[in-house]
Amino acid sequence: MSLFPLNVARNIGKVLGYCAYLANSRMYKTSLTNLQLCFPDLSSQERKILARKSLMHTGMMLAECGSVWLWPVEKILRKIEDVEGADLLQNARDLGKGVVIIGPHHGNWELVGLYLSALGKISLLYQTPKHKDLDALLTMARSRGRAKLYPARTKGVAAILSALKHGEMVGILPDQTPGLKAGEFAPFFGNDAYTMTLISRLIQKTGAKAFLVYAKRTGKGFKIVIKESDNDIYAEHMPTSLIGLNKTVELAVKDAPEQYQWEYKRFRHQPEGKQEPYKA
Repeated sequence: MSLFPLNVARNIGKVLGYCAYLANSRMYKTSLTNLQLCFPDLSSQERKILARKSLMHTGMMLAECGSVWLWPVEKILRKIEDVEGADLLQNARDLGKGVVIIGPHHGNWELVGLYLSALGKISLLYQTPKHKDLDALLTMARSRGRAKLYPARTKGVAAILSALKHGEMVGILPDQTPGLKAGEFAPFFGNDAYTMTLISRLIQKTGAKAFLVYAKRTGKGFKIVIKESDNDIYAEHMPTSLIGLNKTVELAVKDAPEQYQWEYKRFRHQPEGKQEPYKA
């Protein structure tokens, strides 16, 4: 896909996503389930349309990865047409207390790390893929610029904690299901979602500021959006802080719901006594 212009790759991705919709795929069914949980006020037809658009955006995201991973950094960064909230992030960085970047699976999250690494040092925590060749590609692509990549394990967490204490930026995907004893249930669009406690603990230990950052897909490129996190995220009370974290992710979703990764089984872990919604 990196051999094609960005608009051509996107159109190929659109077709792939539309095929997933036509095939009534697992991705489509999961998206419908999530949308029914999170947007119960929408009609059945409205949710179907939104699920179809979401799959097409997921296809575009996959097709864009060739460009984001393999193009020269300067070339792909030129596809960023606008940046909203850059002054908010810069002011926080100037305080020297460290910054936690909350980057959900929204728009093109791969581009977010590349953009931030052009601003300054950033440490990124990631889930290691099972395929070693893919891991090597991801490490190469995401480590360009001033980014350092750390697997989401004990040593990785220690590394990003150290980076925060040195006043640097760290980036974490907040909407992946954490491991056993690494999360608690908190509402996400009014539904119980097993939510990572790591971001809240990092903030509590370091006094770092937290910002929502996402790369929203536009007509010909991208718009980087930077917003202050929900104020509840700074609470010492963990349940309140997790509510603030999920509210922060909701800000991105509400901005462009079709660009969120709805095919991810966000609610597969449920409190004891509640059925997983995807089994039905």
